[in-house]
Amino acid sequence: MESGGTMTLAFELEALKGLADPNAVFNDARQWTKYVGVVSEKPTYVVTNFTRKQRIRQDFFSGPRGVKESLENVKRQFDTDRHVFVGTSDDDEAVAEETGWEFLPVEDAAEAAGWEIAEETGDEDPFDAGTRDDWP
Repeated sequence: MESGGTMTLAFELEALKGLADPNAVFNDARQWTKYVGVVSEKPTYVVTNFTRKQRIRQDFFSGPRGVKESLENVKRQFDTDRHVFVGTSDDDEAVAEETGWEFLPVEDAAEAAGWEIAEETGDEDPFDAGTRDDWP
């Protein structure tokens, strides 16, 4: 991926989870972006637990907002030449278009940047990236 100027890059949480080494992806993206973060419809603690576990330092995140509102707010707050949203679904593409972001499917982003896609394990985390402290 090459930027013609400054870029803000947002990953939908599921797209980031689909990459083999999310921390390495963020570190790589910092070389050619100005801002990078994660947005999701999931509760804040889910995003925070995942990024903490992966040792990812975000410049922004959804907080209690959904993806659409988050992308709108980030675009207002982070003035860059490009705003690129990496996602996984047609819904992600639609929200990118609606909010004025460029959409890039995670597979295309990974191919362009040389990132490795995670292998499917089939194991779903029943607590959605929670910690033992979150267990009932």
